[in-house]
Amino acid sequence: MSMRKQVSHGSGSSTNSRRTQQNSKVRCKCGNDAVIRTVKNGPNFGSKFYGCPLWPNTTCDMFLLIEGKSEVEELQWKMFEKDTTISELEMLNTMKDEKIKNLQMKKKSLEEEMKGVKNEFGQQQIAIMKCSWNNNMFKMAIIFSWIFFAIIYYLK
Repeated sequence: MSMRKQVSHGSGSSTNSRRTQQNSKVRCKCGNDAVIRTVKNGPNFGSKFYGCPLWPNTTCDMFLLIEGKSEVEELQWKMFEKDTTISELEMLNTMKDEKIKNLQMKKKSLEEEMKGVKNEFGQQQIAIMKCSWNNNMFKMAIIFSWIFFAIIYYLK
């Protein structure tokens, strides 16, 4: 019961069908622990097989058909399916944890950038206030100089 996309294979697989040893993990050609999948069409429809956990994002063409099983093998098979599901969920959990860590780092970076922008904004506000004050002082200086010249002009 894999959470990944199921494989569709017919009988023309590149690997022969074999039985696996009891209580042993099956490894695919690329060295990863194989996962259990179900054939979706063809003469082996519904059959279970071992496949690469990285499929379809790999060139590994691992295909190990699992044939008729005894009751013990059936129970072992179900345990293996559960282990596969648990492994996939753990891998998804790890990927989510990494994503959360990356997002937290990005958040921290953006918060630091925001602090810098706030500081710059505050400095710009101060500069604008100084310019406004200087502008007002300049206007007052012009007005007083006109008044001064007017007084001097009328006193002569």
